[in-house]
Amino acid sequence: MSRKSKPAGSMRKFSLRLRLAILSRRAAGSEDGATAIEYAMIAAGVGAAVAATVYSLGNTTAGLYQSIASLL
Repeated sequence: MSRKSKPAGSMRKFSLRLRLAILSRRAAGSEDGATAIEYAMIAAGVGAAVAATVYSLGNTTAGLYQSIASLL
């Protein structure tokens, strides 16, 4: 193994570690991801509420339509 290949590899590792450190600091300071997750949780809650309402009113609405259809 030649001596020139070792420093190049270690410099690549150092450069990669430096880039990862910079990116992790940048990501830790950003709150965009947290805001997106909060909005997603709110949307999921609203969706669950709508689904529960439709599920609970589904039989009542179907019965109402059947009674109207029998009157006609």
